[in-house]
Amino acid sequence: MVTAKNNMTREVKPVLIENLDEFKSKNKNLEVIDKYEEILEDLFLVRNPRFKMNPDYKADFEAFKKEHSPDGDLTEVGNWFYFPWSKKLVHFLEDSLHQEIRTARNKNIITKEEQEKLYNSTVSIAGLSVGSHAALTISTMGMCRKIKLADPDEISASNLNRIRYDYTKIGRNKAEVAAEYIYQMNPYAEVELYTKGVSEENMDEFLSDIDVLVEEMDNLAMKIYIREQAKKKEIPVIMATDNGDNVIFDIERYDLDPNLKIFNGVAGDLTLEEFKKVKPEEMPKLATKIAGADMVVPRMLMSLKEVGKTLYSWPQTGDAATLAGITIAHVVKRLVLGEPLKTEKLDVNIDSVFDPDYNSEKSKEERQEIRTAFKKGVGLE
Repeated sequence: MVTAKNNMTREVKPVLIENLDEFKSKNKNLEVIDKYEEILEDLFLVRNPRFKMNPDYKADFEAFKKEHSPDGDLTEVGNWFYFPWSKKLVHFLEDSLHQEIRTARNKNIITKEEQEKLYNSTVSIAGLSVGSHAALTISTMGMCRKIKLADPDEISASNLNRIRYDYTKIGRNKAEVAAEYIYQMNPYAEVELYTKGVSEENMDEFLSDIDVLVEEMDNLAMKIYIREQAKKKEIPVIMATDNGDNVIFDIERYDLDPNLKIFNGVAGDLTLEEFKKVKPEEMPKLATKIAGADMVVPRMLMSLKEVGKTLYSWPQTGDAATLAGITIAHVVKRLVLGEPLKTEKLDVNIDSVFDPDYNSEKSKEERQEIRTAFKKGVGLE
């Protein structure tokens, strides 16, 4: 199902079709996708791994199919869903079997018991640029049947260097498009959309009954406010920030310590009220503290100086945004399963893995010189 929140402009959800023949007769311009038998065969094979090296399974599969559909009419089993945004009518396995087949290859990196716990968890994601990668990766892994998505912005052409949509989605609300992709993976999902974004008015609803908050908004005041509210509800907050080809990752465990300072204390005792008193000329200094200047890559720092001059906005790349989605999904998984997890700002740096000179003294000195100069420029040193 989908619940529309905060004056959503249109409803986004698939329609469960009760009478297939009647629906087809009333809707002529349909694209019908029925791969039910192929999906059922895939289910049979993952349940019977002995056939991995033995292709002679036809008789066994026919018996399995007969058990699944005694009268032999596969159109009458499973569920048919209509996706209004694409005019596609698609045949799915029923809920439990759908979850079984789409997560079968997770085993045993994720056990059956862990998968059930992950699927029955709930996440809220505020900000659906980087956050779209998180939402789609979480859903791909069969996690978080219930998901809340908030973003007031529309997809623009310049967004498409880092989010996994095509040019037909330009002008569409980011949260709506993410919801469509989630439902096409799993029509049994439960998505709540906040297409006007999060606000003081809907914040309590957005944070209610969730396991994790993923915060990927640009608005600094709202980043502070949502953390203050998450602290009150003792909800863990995670945030991934693009950093060149890398990611700076923040983990704030308000579930373990509701007295923890926001942003893990890097901005001191900052509150929303104190933030409102910050002078405009002090904003770069505050933003640098929160981002973590000692982790930001030199090209990013040098690019930030050009914003509003030769650059319209700060640079972001597709590999970093994708990596952010991966790291968010991984941390959500660890949080839901109660696995050990650091509470701090972390540098997820693939340059350090692939660049043979990254840890040389010369490279370290060059990076430090650029970072020191930048911090001096914003008044941090």
